Amino acid sequence: MNSYDVIVIGSGFGGSMAAKPLVDAGMKVLMLERGDWVKRSVEENWGPKGSIDLSPFYDKSSQLHVPVGGNKPTMGLYSCVGGPSAFYGGVSFRFREADFEKNEQIEGKDAQGWPIKYDDLESYYTQAEGILNISGETDTDPTEPRRSAPLPQHAPALANISRKVKSSAQKLGLHPFQLPLAINYEDSSRQTCLSCKTCDTFACAVSAKNDLATILIPQLMAKGMELRHNMVVTRLNVLGRRIVSIECVSKTTKQQHIFKAGKIILAAGALGSPHILLSSGLQHYNPGGDVVGRYLMRHLNAIIFGIFPGVADKEGRFHKQLAILDYYFGHPKAPEFNKIGSLQQMPTPPGSVVENELKNVLGKILSPAVKLLSGLLAIVEDQPQYNNALTIDPAFPDEFGLPRVVINHSYSERDNAAMKILTEEGKKIMKGAGALTHYIHKIRTFSHAVGTVRMGLNEKTSALDENCRFRGIDNLYVTDGSVMPTSAALNPSLTIAANALRVGELITRLN
Repeated sequence: MNSYDVIVIGSGFGGSMAAKPLVDAGMKVLMLERGDWVKRSVEENWGPKGSIDLSPFYDKSSQLHVPVGGNKPTMGLYSCVGGPSAFYGGVSFRFREADFEKNEQIEGKDAQGWPIKYDDLESYYTQAEGILNISGETDTDPTEPRRSAPLPQHAPALANISRKVKSSAQKLGLHPFQLPLAINYEDSSRQTCLSCKTCDTFACAVSAKNDLATILIPQLMAKGMELRHNMVVTRLNVLGRRIVSIECVSKTTKQQHIFKAGKIILAAGALGSPHILLSSGLQHYNPGGDVVGRYLMRHLNAIIFGIFPGVADKEGRFHKQLAILDYYFGHPKAPEFNKIGSLQQMPTPPGSVVENELKNVLGKILSPAVKLLSGLLAIVEDQPQYNNALTIDPAFPDEFGLPRVVINHSYSERDNAAMKILTEEGKKIMKGAGALTHYIHKIRTFSHAVGTVRMGLNEKTSALDENCRFRGIDNLYVTDGSVMPTSAALNPSLTIAANALRVGELITRLN
């Protein structure tokens, strides 16, 4: 039986960033990752099967059963070294200061907000931006929070289609600005971005994306961290108020393994972490255990695709470049809403992705027409609802012995009303950019899933305290997106990263 100072379960933003201060402090750290390394090559990453849902890293070995709210009745997990960072589009926003405050419109009459504030994370946001080498611009976003340091990289030049979208938005009185992106544009010591069209939902074939498997995990391993990939955690064993061992199964050999550590950090994602907690029965040790798996949020997302009279992106380059946050805190024609959401530019999708979404003949017919498309992603902050939940069904175990995951999720009337406002504004912007008409594509994935093991000050309504320690278990911490009490209306990755750095640093001080 192997023993460590800390075991980190999961290698995504929550796991890798929490591990960094531990490794830097000289602690003996083991990282357990369910998935494999993503090989980097033009054939592997830029081919027709390169998009994550078409790749081997869309893991169906522990299928999610989704009776309500999925894009399919059964779905897979995103599973690889580096977690979703290997396939994400690089967008790395700080949440706004007000996102941490209580808001009855979002949370309901018992609103509590976050147990930490923006100022508690500000220095860790700066650290995370440095690690990820974020590019972008400051002082142009009307909602931009206070920052103690500029972004590490300047924003790249805009594509022609981006300039058209920016001009259209400005003519409507809006304030478009360039997205903060975890992509290498300026560091000549390694490959810089080629502005290819396969970035969002694709792993980078030339390792120019600043994903965790490229810029952080190898560094941690060089400093002594041990990584066991293809290792499925099946149970956390408790004695008294402590996790005393972790049971695992190797995906490749099917051999069982047991590991021990003084402290455990669970960062398997907002779907994976509650699955492990519930499978281990840990909710029964926690005074707020009833919320484990509940209050699942994933943003209400939809793409407003403008349909152009000819090729929308004549340069054929990645143009996920702009954000428009003028309606983040409301809309003049909807005074009843104090928060609505964000608009982010979306590039022309590859034909292979369209063929996957629209199966059989329809996909093959329509996939060549994607060259006419460019769009905006509308992200609405969805309300945390108790009944939006991940539960388990032990009657149907998977090949590793884990009980079946069952997810039910639906959006509130408020969520849908906010989306209607945001999509109408998106249509105006795309029309001004030259689109003849539009197509709205609803997104039903769980790529932005957060909120299933929420932190808070009230021990009855939150499973984690303000330091993300699991109540009732003295040596267990959770650091992924599941900790979030609310979802804001921005990609959660940088906030997960900043909070994980905070918790990891705290653990080094407690050691």
